[in-house]
Amino acid sequence: MKVDLHCHSTASDGALSPAEVVRRAHGRGVRLLALTDHDTLAGLPEAQAASAELGIELINGIELSALWSGATVHVLGYAFACDAPALCQALAALHEGRWQRAGEIARRLAGKGMDGALEGARAVQRELGDSDNAPARPHFAEFLVRAGHARDRAEAFQKWLGAGKLGDVKQYWPSLDQAVATLRAAGAWISLAHPWHYDFTRSKRRRLVGDFIHAGGHALEVSNGLQPAEQVGSLAILVREFGLLASAGSDFHAPDTWSELGLYRPLPDDLPPLWMRFAHVRHCAVL
Repeated sequence: MKVDLHCHSTASDGALSPAEVVRRAHGRGVRLLALTDHDTLAGLPEAQAASAELGIELINGIELSALWSGATVHVLGYAFACDAPALCQALAALHEGRWQRAGEIARRLAGKGMDGALEGARAVQRELGDSDNAPARPHFAEFLVRAGHARDRAEAFQKWLGAGKLGDVKQYWPSLDQAVATLRAAGAWISLAHPWHYDFTRSKRRRLVGDFIHAGGHALEVSNGLQPAEQVGSLAILVREFGLLASAGSDFHAPDTWSELGLYRPLPDDLPPLWMRFAHVRHCAVL
């Protein structure tokens, strides 16, 4: 059975609607899928309706942003109760924070003569699908290109939106402990997303894993898309050493040659897969 426990839709920063993600996953042979949009559950009802039509098993999923040692990290939650009060409260706060961040990005750009950024980024976002979430930096980047302020998205990030630039507005994220506690309160299985993507030394990454376990985490995302095989091997060593579960996913955002649904390096055979623990899968009600 092909599994993908990490993908995104237009409910956050993906290019396809939740239903399109499910249909594409099904067409690529995925039979167990988790939609893990950033800090929102908004795409799950649509995804569940599509999965019911196609006979693909959909797991409740989310990717929560968190702060650890001054850096932003991400934790993935699965098979949780969508109506858990702690989760609902946390997501409401994150939703409001993302809108405040988008407004501040627009204000900073307007100060440099680039007016209408929030409305323009929102228009870009709506072209991709219906979402009540705030536009993210990729949407602002596309606006800057269309408005003639940048040649392409890469230049938009290089000049205005990338790390340390004018539009790099920091947002308050909950601590790693708080994010894990929120997911545990909802009955989630919890994985540390793409541990090798963070710009950490080996010793700092190991410390992150230790703190994640201490907070109550269950698994590491050992395979994230087509990351180098040696990274998969190093993360597998940590799973064995700490007695963790292993997870895997494409981290799909849009169709391309690197990130495609169901496409990731295989887990080593001796690692215990996280998805084998999904004995009682919860679904969010379709509204």
